[in-house]
Amino acid sequence: MTTRHPALTTRACELFGVELPIVQTGMGWVSGATLTAATSSAGGLGILASATMTYAELEAAIGRVRSRTDRPFGVNLLPNQPDAADRIELLVRERVPVASFAAAPRPEQVARLRDAGITTIVTVGARRHAEKVVGMGVHAVIAQGGEGGGHTGSIPTSLLLPQVVDAVEGSDVVVLGAGGFFDGRGLVAALAYGADGIAMGTRFLLTAESTVPEQVRSVYLDTPLQGTVVTSAIDGAPQRVIRTAMIEALERAPGPLRFPRAARNALRFARAAGVSVPELVRTGLAMRKDQQLTWSQVALAANAPMMTRAAMVEGDLGVGILPTGQVVGAISDLPKVSELLGRIADEASAVLERLGR
Repeated sequence: MTTRHPALTTRACELFGVELPIVQTGMGWVSGATLTAATSSAGGLGILASATMTYAELEAAIGRVRSRTDRPFGVNLLPNQPDAADRIELLVRERVPVASFAAAPRPEQVARLRDAGITTIVTVGARRHAEKVVGMGVHAVIAQGGEGGGHTGSIPTSLLLPQVVDAVEGSDVVVLGAGGFFDGRGLVAALAYGADGIAMGTRFLLTAESTVPEQVRSVYLDTPLQGTVVTSAIDGAPQRVIRTAMIEALERAPGPLRFPRAARNALRFARAAGVSVPELVRTGLAMRKDQQLTWSQVALAANAPMMTRAAMVEGDLGVGILPTGQVVGAISDLPKVSELLGRIADEASAVLERLGR
């Protein structure tokens, strides 16, 4: 084992109370208690994905993480979820150290979390988004470039990350890079851009502790670098997924033909998240206002989580989608999380040592 280079102890380590500046993102239907606890136990920051859980399931998942590790961890929240305020109070009551948002939270949500001593992280895809949430008082931002999986922007990480670093200069806000990271060389590159660490999703999805069905993980491992596509056919917003026959069929289908599926998925998502139909409607109205979505995008919004569930939970590749970062084509193994983080730290330390000569 390589002696860990001191440059790997960054502001992110201090902020989150972890050993390594590596965050496992909150992936819906993937980032459960097992993966989250494994990441935190190995020295990174594991994050539970709560948007696809009911309130009771989230409460139970927090308990399961706590039973597996005494290290810091986080919970990813959906700011427009009808019971978002209740979930925030749950985090406060349970003293969860970190809350993360994949979309811009509301100022009052950030304020409540800050007042309770909970560290807040927000994922951004543009410099202006970073400036907006920093103004709310968040503690950290994840700058996700276009190589990232799921909903993503068009700016490559190599261009977005330094822009976000510059945007928060002079503040104490921690910056993490995301999109295209999977090894120690990438961690060093992020540090060179001025970031304080990295966040990864796809790399953690492909680990031994991931609960994704074996046949689905095999598809990921067989996907080349050119095997992903960014499409708006799923829910009206750009999303990077593995190109499958299902995706090609969606892209060929006229827009109106997608709405019946979307309506069914909306009701299924409401049941899965413990949300009533009136609450679902109110959430749609809030999404349209806060995220400036069209009515067609609101109508399609439940497609992504339910079609992801079909693949990630049920293993049904015929109707499911496979969100992924472009980095999937560079991954060929399923290590334990502890092995993965140790390997990244060793490689990053070796690179830093070589550069310092």
